[in-house]
Amino acid sequence: MKVKTTQESRTIQASLVQPSDTNYHGTIFGGTMMAYIDEVAAIAAMRHSRRPVVTASIDSIDFLAPVKMGHSICLEAFVSSTGRTSMEVFVKIVSENLQTGERVLTATSFLTFVALDEAGNPTEVPAIVPETEEEKKLMESAEERKKMRKERKDNLREFVSQLNIEKTI
Repeated sequence: MKVKTTQESRTIQASLVQPSDTNYHGTIFGGTMMAYIDEVAAIAAMRHSRRPVVTASIDSIDFLAPVKMGHSICLEAFVSSTGRTSMEVFVKIVSENLQTGERVLTATSFLTFVALDEAGNPTEVPAIVPETEEEKKLMESAEERKKMRKERKDNLREFVSQLNIEKTI
């Protein structure tokens, strides 16, 4: 299978924060930001795998600064590591005050996607080769994030097994 560079999956998406995107504080809704993150990350995963993908997990979305109405947000996503059929995608969001030019790192996120074949089954994806220092650092720390995902999933399975679903339906 072909090996690809991170650059081949890099996806950049910009949006203007409109009044309908904001809460009563005049800042972007977290859910709106989450939808943007999932969309740009999915595009990066599809560019890398050249396959349809599904979101397997969202590790975290760390909101670092609010984004005000009238500012722009620029989301940058790329595949930061790969498994056999899965891809970890890193998303970085920068907001910009379009009047002053001030830019602020607003949020970061890690998501995992699985590539699908024509029958909807997981299918192999190309390995990734990091080129920049940022990409190399993200790849070096990917194994630790993968371990944390597995632990979180194992804990969730145990928790779910203890729920009494019949009483809530």
